[in-house]
Order: sequence, then C-alpha cells, then structure tokens
Amino acid sequence: MISFSVSLVALILGYLLYGRFVERVFGPDDRTTPAVAKADGLDFMVLPNWKVFMIQFLNIAGTGPIFGAIMGAKFGPVAYLWIVFGCIFAGATHDYLCGMLSMRHDGASLPEMVGKYLGKTTKNVTLVFTVLLLIMVGTVFVYSPAEILHSLGGDVLMWVIIIFAYYIIATMLPIDKIIGKIYPLFALSLLFMAGALMVVLYVNWPQLPELWSHLYNMGAEAQPEKWTDAIFPALFITIACGAISGFHATQSPLMARCVKSERMGRPIFYGAMITEGVVALIWATVSSWFFYGAPTPGYELIAGADKGFYTSAPAVVNLVCRDWLGVVGAVLAMLGVVAAPITSGDTAFRSARLIVAEWLKWNQRPIAKRLYICIPLFACSLSMLYWQMENPDGFNTIWQYFGWSNQALTVFVLWTLTVYLVRHKKPFFITLIPALFMTTVCSTFLFVSKQAFGLPGEIGYPCGAVCFVIACVWFTMWYRKYQQSIK
Repeated sequence: MISFSVSLVALILGYLLYGRFVERVFGPDDRTTPAVAKADGLDFMVLPNWKVFMIQFLNIAGTGPIFGAIMGAKFGPVAYLWIVFGCIFAGATHDYLCGMLSMRHDGASLPEMVGKYLGKTTKNVTLVFTVLLLIMVGTVFVYSPAEILHSLGGDVLMWVIIIFAYYIIATMLPIDKIIGKIYPLFALSLLFMAGALMVVLYVNWPQLPELWSHLYNMGAEAQPEKWTDAIFPALFITIACGAISGFHATQSPLMARCVKSERMGRPIFYGAMITEGVVALIWATVSSWFFYGAPTPGYELIAGADKGFYTSAPAVVNLVCRDWLGVVGAVLAMLGVVAAPITSGDTAFRSARLIVAEWLKWNQRPIAKRLYICIPLFACSLSMLYWQMENPDGFNTIWQYFGWSNQALTVFVLWTLTVYLVRHKKPFFITLIPALFMTTVCSTFLFVSKQAFGLPGEIGYPCGAVCFVIACVWFTMWYRKYQQSIK
C-alpha cells in the first residue's frame, strides 16, 4: 500500500508541476477557439468546462484504465512505474498537446494534423490506420457488453442490434443531445466506483507486493508454465489507457471543438488523463490484492472466483465490486463493463465520421452526408463483428490487434507533436523522449509477439534496438536539415 500511496501523490504532483510546465511550453492565450468561431450546433459548440472534462474523461477512459490495469497488475508492482511515469510524461502530455494543437488548427482531426507536420503520405497512412482503429474500437466495444447483457436475458444478436441502433443515433445527433447530457453521469459513476474502492483499500490496508521488493515479473513466477509475456514490451502494450493511448488522440479533437478558452486546456486534457491514471492505479492495486494479496490472495476470499490467477478482467470487476461495495457496487460494475465500452464505441464512430468528412471536405450539417459516411463505417464494423462471432477466439484476436494498433498510433502522434514543437522553437524533448520510447516498444512488440512475427528474443530485441537507432538517426538528420533551412 505504500507504493500505491506514493504513486498516487506522484500523479497529483505531476499534474500540478509537470502539467504546468507543459502548459507553459505550449503557451495558451485568449484567441477565439473553434467552438466559438465555427459553431454549427452539431460538432462545434461551447459546452460548460466541467461537462467537457467529464466527457473527455469518459471518452478516453471507457473500461481501458480498468481492464488494462487488471491485466497489467499480473506483472506485479512494476505496473505502478509505467502508470505514473507513462501518464505524467507521456500520456497526459500527449493528450494535452493533441487537444491544444487541434484547437490551434480550427478543430482539425488527427490525420489533418499529422499531414501538416509529417507530410501527405504519412497523413494518408494515418487516415486509413486511424479509421480502421476506430472501427475496431466500435466493434470490440459492441460484443463484450452484448455478451454481458445476454446473461441478463435475450440473445447476443438482439443486444448487438440494440447497441448498433444506439450507435447510429448517437453518432448522427448533435454532441449536446446525448453525449452532453448523459456521459457526465457515466463518468461520475466511474469516478465514484474508483473512489469507493480506494476507501476500501485504505480501510483494510492489505499486505501487497511493494516496488522495492518485487520489481520483477511476478506473473512469470506465479504461473511459469503459462505466463510467458515479458515486461518489455508486453506491459507497455497491455496498460495503454492509464499510461498513454493513441485512441485518445482521436478523442481530444472532439472536445477541442467544445472548449471556450485555451486556458482550460490543462485541466481538461492533461487533467482528464491524470484522472484516468488515478483510476488505473486504483484498479492495479485492487488487482494486486486479488492476485497476490497476503497471506491469502483475494480471489480465495471471494465466492465465484474459481479461476484464480486467470480470472478475466470483467469478472474481476464484477466479483470485487459486488463483494466490496454490495448492491451499489454491482450497479457500478454493470455500468463499468456495459455502459463505459458502449460510450467509447459511439464516440469512436463519431470520430471516424468527422475524420472522413474532413478528408472529403463534406459539410456535416446535412443529415444525408452524415449517412453517406456512417453507413459504410457501420457495414465494415458489422462484417468484422460477424467474423468475430463466427470464430471462437475472434474477440481476443481483434483485441490483440487493437492493442498494438492503439499504441502504434501514439508513435504517429508523438512524432507529429515533436515536429510542431521544433518548428515553433519550443522545448521538444517533452515529446521526443516518449516518441523514441514508444517507437521502440511498438517495433519490439511487432518482432517478438506471437500475433506478429514471433521472432525469438535473441533476434527480436536487437531488431527493436535497431529501430530505436534508426529513429534517432532519422530525427537528427531531419533536425539538422531543418535548422539549415531556416538560417
């Protein structure tokens, strides 16, 4: 619990100190924001700051900081280091600068910003990559809640149809009609659940593995015959939301179109990510108790936790909330594993619609043009969903590809932000270091993962190191050439 408490304080200090430093680097001012200049009553409109914060938090969070933290906690307390340092120096910086850069470019979506700073070819690659990622998000966040709702009644297909019908309505309507009204309530429920669990942790003060005595892969020690994932790079792919996530770069522009003043950027974008980090930290600690608590692991104390170390993340949420928080916990767990992924899914489709519309230069006020974009997006998602339901391991396969794609997108975003900072003569190391790190993580995972090349470690890890060197050389050459061009 000491490691948890220190990590919690570190996240708060990160917002107060490093967040303010990043804010000074960007330099928000009193210029007119897109929410005012381009107000259209659909996607661009001023919303109250507290509401924008709540929507931003729910959009970027969903169940990500819960499920990812539960799976990442199996590595042991080393997960704390990634959540804290990843969130402060990578994730929150990434989200803040992405949201602010969108505001500075009239509410531009991610591919447009990438194109401006990394070139047209990279823009087109990012466009396709991002839209596919968003379709995957919408797809995986249909099936899991449909499966859970199926346990309450009705068949899976019926719930899939109902969720898709909601997606269509929410994606098409103005942002203040559904998203602006009910999403803050869902966000509040997630925060309440996390706060209640933190109180339970401090009241019980369980004996948990601490950083100074367990800084190694505890999962491999607990289940050596099955747990084969190495901390590097698997931990940094497993815990995305709560540390750094490329999906956030598709969501920040949504709220960048609703913020009245640039000076609210730090509490909204940087603050929402730090809040997500706190949620991830709480669930990592809860999970540490569940998997490794002494003298008895938590799963031995909870009725129904018969799968022990291999209890799935959604099952951990349900078991812990019902056991610790009673009826209220059961309701919150249901909101967490059903409502949160659905809300992330519909904002994913909304982002995809806006990205495609921006690429086609289509005004989104006419309903017909919204339909022309949405119908193909939903058709692709339904095809993917059909394949997923027909294959026994379909969900896990899509989720694994989503996990890597999600982190790979951070590479595009961080390099875009680095080029922006260089061109504006600002301290670019704040994004360069995370960009190099995530480039190495994603390339190494691609080499060693069984879902990709599956190379042996003695080959895959050196290949990842070569990618790091190539990235350093590429940036150094570009930087020197750029400096010469402006003299």
